[in-house]
Amino acid sequence: MTFFVRSHSRPGPRVTSNVVTMTTSAAVPTGSEGAITSDGTVTDRLVEANEHYASAFTDPGMDARPVLHVAVVACMDARLDLHAALGLELGDCHTIRNAGGVVTDDVIRSLTISQRKLGTRSIVLIHHTGCGLEALTEDFRTELEMEVGQRPAWAVESFRDVDQDVRQSMQRVRTSPFLLHTDDVRGFVFDVRTGLLREVDPA
Repeated sequence: MTFFVRSHSRPGPRVTSNVVTMTTSAAVPTGSEGAITSDGTVTDRLVEANEHYASAFTDPGMDARPVLHVAVVACMDARLDLHAALGLELGDCHTIRNAGGVVTDDVIRSLTISQRKLGTRSIVLIHHTGCGLEALTEDFRTELEMEVGQRPAWAVESFRDVDQDVRQSMQRVRTSPFLLHTDDVRGFVFDVRTGLLREVDPA
């Protein structure tokens, strides 16, 4: 899969990139040198990091509309560095993530706003190998009901066959009456061991 990538730092023609590798290291260091002290939390560390970021931040003056007119729906798994894996830069795309990267009503909501108000036309759906949803069933909702006394209104959206679930997600997008552009919808499985995308045949 090839995306057109633009540089935000200097003018010039766009270049193509076939980047399909990604890093999976955690942003927060591990080991004794990266341990959270008793007087701070992970959130404290993130806020401190933001202060450093903001001290050198310059408003890039970007429009809210993604440059490449594409929305990417993917799993929330911490191993997926989508921008690096797809050769994308800040401002290039909309990124919508949830457990499993499945197309739920809320994903349709975000995609509808993305297309109708912010000009995207293409949709890329990305599941991945070793997904946690493969180890769950809808019994998870029953377990929650027994624990808290209320059954969740949402479905777990667990699956056993990742390819079939990608196909189901593509079908949900293509049949949604709210989306304007459903002609360029493609689905992939990301291999967390190799960093490669494998396209799923929608048939």
